[in-house]
Amino acid sequence: MNENELSPVENQELTTSPAQDGVEQNVQEPQVSVTEPEATEHTAEEDKVAEETQAIEDEQFVSEIEMIDCTALSREELIEKLSELLQNDDIEAIKANVAAIKVAFHEKTREERKETATDETSEPNEDEEKAAIPEVADPLEEKFNEVFNIYRQKRAKYLEQLEEQKKVNLVEKQQILEQMKELVNSDETLKTTYDQFRALQEKWKSIGIVPKNEANNLWQNYHFLVEKFFDKVRINRELRDLDYQKNLEAKIALCEKTEELLIEKSTKKAFTKLQEYREEWKQIGPVPSDKRDELWERFKTAADKINAQRKEQYQAMKEQQDNNYAAKLALVEQSEKLLETTPTTLAEWQSVSDQLNEIFKMWKTIGPAAKVQNDEIWNKFKPMLDSFFAQKKEYFDQLKSQFQNNYNMKLDLCTQAEAVKDSDDWAAATQTLINLQKEWKTIGPTPKKQSEKIWKRFRAACDEFFERKEKFYSSINEVNEENMKKKQALIEEIKNFTIDETDVQGSLAELKKLQRQWMEIGHVPKKDKDAIQQEYRTAINEKFDKLKSVGADIANYNFRTKIEQYKENPNGSQLINKERNSLINRIQTMKEDVALWENNIGFLSNSKNSTILKDEFERKIEKTKQEIALLEAKVKYLDEGGNQ
Repeated sequence: MNENELSPVENQELTTSPAQDGVEQNVQEPQVSVTEPEATEHTAEEDKVAEETQAIEDEQFVSEIEMIDCTALSREELIEKLSELLQNDDIEAIKANVAAIKVAFHEKTREERKETATDETSEPNEDEEKAAIPEVADPLEEKFNEVFNIYRQKRAKYLEQLEEQKKVNLVEKQQILEQMKELVNSDETLKTTYDQFRALQEKWKSIGIVPKNEANNLWQNYHFLVEKFFDKVRINRELRDLDYQKNLEAKIALCEKTEELLIEKSTKKAFTKLQEYREEWKQIGPVPSDKRDELWERFKTAADKINAQRKEQYQAMKEQQDNNYAAKLALVEQSEKLLETTPTTLAEWQSVSDQLNEIFKMWKTIGPAAKVQNDEIWNKFKPMLDSFFAQKKEYFDQLKSQFQNNYNMKLDLCTQAEAVKDSDDWAAATQTLINLQKEWKTIGPTPKKQSEKIWKRFRAACDEFFERKEKFYSSINEVNEENMKKKQALIEEIKNFTIDETDVQGSLAELKKLQRQWMEIGHVPKKDKDAIQQEYRTAINEKFDKLKSVGADIANYNFRTKIEQYKENPNGSQLINKERNSLINRIQTMKEDVALWENNIGFLSNSKNSTILKDEFERKIEKTKQEIALLEAKVKYLDEGGNQ
């Protein structure tokens, strides 16, 4: 049962009017008080309260039970459903559904037997129809009876425990009656006996129900002693009027509190409070007869409105749950469409991952659907996410070794940059750092937790050098102006240089000489730096383009130029060895990539989408093999004398 359902004990108590709430048989005083006008008036009011409250709470109890639709279930399914219900120890909570299953099962059994025994030649009348149904062994019926007997045993145990509690309550109320009887016969002062008597009344109200056959007599004896007590002290009328007035004020206050619940935002809280107020109403004694009906109508009207609000909320909640289910179903379909194709690149994996995370954020903003539907849609959505992120993890695991190799290469570049950051050979150091920066850009990503740190280290070395260089040249503007003129003259010389197509190597050597002269000239004014550099680059590129058109290997030339520059550096041998190690590492990484891609091709099926993936892998393999060949040629050049 949920927090708003009434237990069977509560139902039984509500159907027992205050005039029938139990009585002790051993009190032998005449029970004339029930015929007195005031006692009769009290009983009539409490009977009306109990009757109205019972009707409201019975209706609410039924509405709160989630009934099983048995019409669409087979007999086997009905047995399974009954077994599931028996897992709940709250026998009263499943009673209605068990009864519905029992009726449905026997009805389906009767229908199946009728179909089996139907006469093909005539329509039997009702008596003949009953006689025609054969009594044959039915395994399903036997199984149903076995399971149903378990329910009977549990319910019998529950009822037995309930009866035991009723007996305990009976004894406690009988003890209270004995104590009341002593107070009636007591010679103590009114103040003492009155307070004690009222305390016994409060204790009486706190005790639960008693056996039904004892209830009426017990309650009558209780009221007899109450009346006897007030008669004895000869202030019965005065105290009764005072009590009526107190009860009137209490019930008016209770009406006001109940009416305040109509503006309570939480319907659940309002309904829970209403149950408390109903119980308080039952415990408050009678009021003047001319106010009784008016007060009860006021209280009942407010209670009816609260119940109506709650029913409306349940309906709105059901509609909202249906809308939530539809919204979640749409997100599942969107996810399925997104995952139709498996990502093949880091960017694609991240893109799909981001989209799925956004979908999941939207999912969390949607409220729940009905429990069965909510579980169903979640059990469809979650495995889909788990599968994708498991595949993503596998993909990223494969990249770890490549990322680590990239980290080692960048670590080597940091070492080289730090080796020249304190150099005063501005031109050579500048060229070295520029070359290192270019090489940095060609290296792929590193592990995320190390990426920022190693980049800051490399950038710090470069920045330190160039800040020193800028500070050094900031005081030599005249030199920069002279350098500007020299570079302009050199650009004119480059523009006028003619490529000798019969002596490509000679032309390369001349261009190399011109480039070296450019590097040796030094800085120009900062405002002219980009323009003069662009003019120079345009002029020199034009010559190199000419060389390329007659078969010159510019890439190889640039590499050899860099090696030649290393040879002129005091640490040349160390730099060349590091260059060779870097080339070897890059070759090894590329070969591992090729092996991985060739292995992946072997796992692809012959579907249309896999053909596209195979073509992509093959293009990447071919391109990488060409790059490997170029790198191996550079290593060969170094091994054959380039590092001498």
